[in-house]
Amino acid sequence: MITKRIIPCLDVRNGTVVKGTNFENLNEISSPVQLAEYYSSHGADELVFYDITASSDGRKLFTDILTETASKVFIPLTVGGGINTLDDFDRVLKCGADKVSVNSGAIRNPSLIPEAASKYGDQCVVLSVDVKRVDGKFCVFAKGGRENTGMDALEWIKQGVKNGAGEIVVNSIDTDGVKNGFDIEMLKAVCDIVNVPVIASGGAGGKQDFVDLFNTVPGVSAGLAASIFHYGEVTIDDLKNTLKENNITVRL
Repeated sequence: MITKRIIPCLDVRNGTVVKGTNFENLNEISSPVQLAEYYSSHGADELVFYDITASSDGRKLFTDILTETASKVFIPLTVGGGINTLDDFDRVLKCGADKVSVNSGAIRNPSLIPEAASKYGDQCVVLSVDVKRVDGKFCVFAKGGRENTGMDALEWIKQGVKNGAGEIVVNSIDTDGVKNGFDIEMLKAVCDIVNVPVIASGGAGGKQDFVDLFNTVPGVSAGLAASIFHYGEVTIDDLKNTLKENNITVRL
């Protein structure tokens, strides 16, 4: 059985980790460097670092804080925010990232995915998609969940994988920060149409939500969460022990 991954997410704004609800009402939490170092040594399988206002502010990702964060991490690090060109890929990888996450940049320029996959390999290209239901349809949102593109999320994800994305992060805006569980319906729909790793993001409120996720949507490769880890509501070691007790394969 494939090992399931647990991935803390650092949403960084102006050099500080923040967290809100439904992508709004962001509260400052801690230093990304300190949190990254903690998670790297306390059982996280990977780590995600998002500069969440880079795209909406129309600027490049902050590389100084990223370089310092990467120096403290000894697990795979995925980095996103303001990734619009191959030069952005190159810059972030040189700061210490293992994988690069594209979102709004790929919406503006869909050729970015195949170009990056060709240059750096599919395994380096992560397509992150912010999805919200609009009139019963899964729609892609851009600029940190602020702008409805009108695009069908499932079609966009399918095309992204076809173009070379080696991994998909599905961010459910509907469940983000609500802590009532992952968006099972959305995740099932995504897993049915792709054959690359899918990471579930948005909605984790406790250990049982991860148990339900992996049991209900076995195609999901990893569960990503932020506030429940940042605030110490759930520790990764404890979560993994609970998953193992429920016959879900994890790395201890």
